[in-house]
Amino acid sequence: MEKENATLLTEFILTGLIYQRKWQIPLFLMFSVIYLITIVGNLGLIALIWNDPQLHIPMYLFLGSLAFVDAWISSTVTPKMLVNFLAKSKMISLPECIMQFFSFAFSVTTECFLLAAMAYDRYVAICKPLLYPVIMTNRLCIRLLVSSFVGGVLHAFIHTGILFRLTFCNSNIIYHFYCDIIPLFKISCIDPSFNVLMVFIFSGSIQVFTILTVLVSYTLVLFTILKKKSLQGIKKAFSTCGAHLLSVSLYYGSLLFMYVRPGSAQADDQDMRDSLFYTIIIPLLNPIIYSLRNRKVIDSLAKMLKRYV
Repeated sequence: MEKENATLLTEFILTGLIYQRKWQIPLFLMFSVIYLITIVGNLGLIALIWNDPQLHIPMYLFLGSLAFVDAWISSTVTPKMLVNFLAKSKMISLPECIMQFFSFAFSVTTECFLLAAMAYDRYVAICKPLLYPVIMTNRLCIRLLVSSFVGGVLHAFIHTGILFRLTFCNSNIIYHFYCDIIPLFKISCIDPSFNVLMVFIFSGSIQVFTILTVLVSYTLVLFTILKKKSLQGIKKAFSTCGAHLLSVSLYYGSLLFMYVRPGSAQADDQDMRDSLFYTIIIPLLNPIIYSLRNRKVIDSLAKMLKRYV
């Protein structure tokens, strides 16, 4: 009977963010505005890069891909969260939950690879400026982009595939505002140790590889910058990679804070706050950070506005 009941749990309740009833409408409006700005900002940046031939170089191809992934992850999480702010029933079906997790895992993994590729691009641009056109060709750029997206899809398939080995009977309440894998482990009636091991091996390896790539690249960039005798050259170099370094720090900082925290009720609340940061806030900030810190993007935007206004 217990085994039969386990198969009956095909719908779950997303608890969402913890808030008082009076904050329901203000939070809905706030996150609606954030989502609108995020989509307009990221898709606008993609359109800007697409329409300006001067931006058809590796640095901006990476930036456009990052904007696409940011829009994707925001669209994966935010619409369902907005619906749950107003809906009486916060139910989500098992297929919908698994699809949301797959989309989330794909976008988060792809962003990790893109940030590493962008760090390597900045290393070549600053440490080997004369060889940059030879090393960072469009062909290599496309290969890095394709590898990032393929890596994201494969990683998401791995965890989504082994997620089907679990059945859920302990509870149908997911203490989160979207279907993440750790909250699903907590309500599984089958021991999720194998799934946890796979998360540790694959997700851990990806994070270690991409973080090391970023750290090594920027360490070499820092040494190169410090060797420059020109103050103007130092300022230009810092300006070039400063936006990327800020974005990387925000992204990996929130991920590390989330996954090193022990499991508890307080940890569930903290995990939701950390997840909120890298699924909603960072996709909002990235186009702003890169646009305000990049002269070519600002100039291209000014040209477009003059053309259509």
